[in-house]
Amino acid sequence: MKKNLLFILLTALLGVVGCTKDDNFLSKDPTDILLDDQVWKDSTIVLAVVADMYDRYPDFQTIENWGDFTAFDEGFASEAGSYWRHHDRYYGYGSWGSWNYGYVRELNLFLEKCAKADKLTETAKTRLSSEVRFLRAVAYFDMVKRMGGVPLILESMTYDYKNDPTYLRRPRAKESEIYDFVIKELDEIKNLLPDAVNIKSRATKWAVLAVQARAALYAGSIAKYGATLPQVSLPGGEVGIPAAMATGYYTKALAAAEEIIKSNAYSLYQRKANLSENFSSLFTDKNSNPEAIFVKDFKLQSGKVQGWTLANQPRTSAEEQQGGRLNPSLNLVQSFELLDNTFAPFVTNTTDGNYVYYTSPVDIFAGRDARLAGTVILPGTEFKNKKVDIYGGIVKKDGSIVSGDAFGKVVDVDGARVQVIGVDGPVDRLEFGAQTGFFVRKYMDPTTGSGQIGTQSDVWWIRYRYAEVLLNAAEAAFELGNTGTAATYMNQVRARAGLVKALQPGEINFNRIVHERKVELAFEGHELWDYKRWRIAHKVWNGQAGDLTTDIGNATASSTRVFGLVPYKVYNPGDPTNGKWVFRKIKPAEVTEPHEFRLGNYYSFIDDNIRNNNPLIVKNPNQ
Repeated sequence: MKKNLLFILLTALLGVVGCTKDDNFLSKDPTDILLDDQVWKDSTIVLAVVADMYDRYPDFQTIENWGDFTAFDEGFASEAGSYWRHHDRYYGYGSWGSWNYGYVRELNLFLEKCAKADKLTETAKTRLSSEVRFLRAVAYFDMVKRMGGVPLILESMTYDYKNDPTYLRRPRAKESEIYDFVIKELDEIKNLLPDAVNIKSRATKWAVLAVQARAALYAGSIAKYGATLPQVSLPGGEVGIPAAMATGYYTKALAAAEEIIKSNAYSLYQRKANLSENFSSLFTDKNSNPEAIFVKDFKLQSGKVQGWTLANQPRTSAEEQQGGRLNPSLNLVQSFELLDNTFAPFVTNTTDGNYVYYTSPVDIFAGRDARLAGTVILPGTEFKNKKVDIYGGIVKKDGSIVSGDAFGKVVDVDGARVQVIGVDGPVDRLEFGAQTGFFVRKYMDPTTGSGQIGTQSDVWWIRYRYAEVLLNAAEAAFELGNTGTAATYMNQVRARAGLVKALQPGEINFNRIVHERKVELAFEGHELWDYKRWRIAHKVWNGQAGDLTTDIGNATASSTRVFGLVPYKVYNPGDPTNGKWVFRKIKPAEVTEPHEFRLGNYYSFIDDNIRNNNPLIVKNPNQ
């Protein structure tokens, strides 16, 4: 103890002596931070500040966190540390909360200081401040879709240290007021930003319009469908939007989307003859991609990479001894319709209960929407030019199944050595294999090194793309009673997927709207927000432990547990069925609880500390 005290005293003394040797020590500029006058005289430094703000753009489900896509019914988490996602019945009330006012304050401070900066050109100030206003609008859009109405603060707020913080307290704005602010703010800046389509990771006129179309669509559907669930509202309007406002929002959504569409600035990605390969390439091709509007980019050269491919690669093509974490669900896979525009479950058995035999495991998926194989790595298909090896066992002549407890397991079967499990699995409860029978394909990087820990991938995350703009326009037009326009836009998206039998205006309905977004936008972070704004989340994730739904085209059909579809190889030497394939629908053993979305989940929990510090903040309903 004495030695420690002596060391501290000596250190302090040396510090004092060191200071006395240099009279100018306290007047030196710091070397680890930049002062305001240093920042605002150099546009390059200011741009670096804005870049940092872009890097903190609020997202929820992205390729930087694969596990978030297994929280609902799109996928299963084939990782032991994430099995809890299938054990919890209820979603926490704070599961997707955000109170991002530290970020908002920095955006407000930037705008105030930029306005006073006299060393920057007016052109630079206009663009940079418009970009930050874009980010501020996005931040409020993100908070309102999570929390409902929040305090609308458009200036920096500084505590005066006089022991009375009440002047800093602001009540929650109405939910409609936050949406109105977002829409108006984006209107004001859209023509102040470049309209260059080659700019993908910074705000442009087109990114502004894409955000505006989505935000207005959300507001419109909350106004319309919120009327069907009045329990999810507050008397002061902090949660809930009057139904009378729906038409105005839908009109604005359609106008913003059509401004992009009619400009011909973007188009659907159509560069490969194979439609499934074309769809998967849409997400990995960064070469003048005509569909990507606004992205979060990554660069191998700068070490800014993401690990989606590393985490999810099949074992057959893995570059490390890991992968296979995100397994798409049969719930999602069966949603991809047949090419005649009908919905149907996969045929695994005849009417008398016998197996249906397939020559190749991929044959059961034939004749379906091309987006299926572009979204999901199916049994019998390839990734990185290597065929995946997915099967759960072999079926003998007497109908018995021989399986194993390890990937690629080989055992004695009737005197012969036989592989009885695919190299990619599935083995129930064995992580990193295809426990549902599927691996994810969307956003998977086909380049060498993308599955290596030391390299990883620089495939970008597309936040807004042209197909969504078309679907937003289709939905808004449908809600405004213009089914002809809705069909026109929706059919463009469907034709790219090989669904060339156009839907007629009379066939466009709510179920079609929901379905088209489900299959086009799977694993892109839309499902939760769509189901919330349509007020169907509590119907789909209703806590009932039912079987896999056969009511596939019904938007509100229950889907509370993840199911799979597993191939089995027929082992019957000398018989015509030998080497053929059969399928079994399964539920992974780790799926133990049905998900239940409660009314209190529609808006996230506002932390007690926030409300204790600001009594003007009212609680969200049903919590």
